[in-house]
Amino acid sequence: MISKQLHEAINAQINAELWSAYLYLAMSMDAENKGYKGVANWYYVQFQEEQAHARIFMNYLNSRDAKVTLLPIDPVPAAWDSVLEMFRHTLEHEKKVTSLINNLAAIANEDRDFASINRLVWFIDEQVEEEESAREMIAAVEAVEGNKYGMYMLDKELAARVYNTPSPLATAAE
Repeated sequence: MISKQLHEAINAQINAELWSAYLYLAMSMDAENKGYKGVANWYYVQFQEEQAHARIFMNYLNSRDAKVTLLPIDPVPAAWDSVLEMFRHTLEHEKKVTSLINNLAAIANEDRDFASINRLVWFIDEQVEEEESAREMIAAVEAVEGNKYGMYMLDKELAARVYNTPSPLATAAE
């Protein structure tokens, strides 16, 4: 049985994941409006990933016979001054999400809820990847800053990114 504290914290995390999805969708739309279709695609894939993260948490609560409670999503920013600012915001946001995931793991550890700890290990690993990806994007944009051709090529490269179903959802569908 999942504790009341962890149950409530995971429901809050579902809301945080959906807020993240909404944030990345806003970034995708802002990038597209500015003519960066590849950057828009990169953020659209992020949007899909965050929706998937929320779904993984929802599936997990359902598997533990715990009610999923969806909450209203707070507004997100709608525009950024530059692509670099978007990616810097992304890194700061992912660091915040990492702290939220770490808090869930701490609660599960305190509860000695090994099933929840096991599920959260996937999210902990995912957050390492998310922060690394954001840092790599910052470095890439900084490398071409002020070079229109370089930004054009980077934008083209980002257009090739595709969404991959996360393993916890892929195995759930089998």
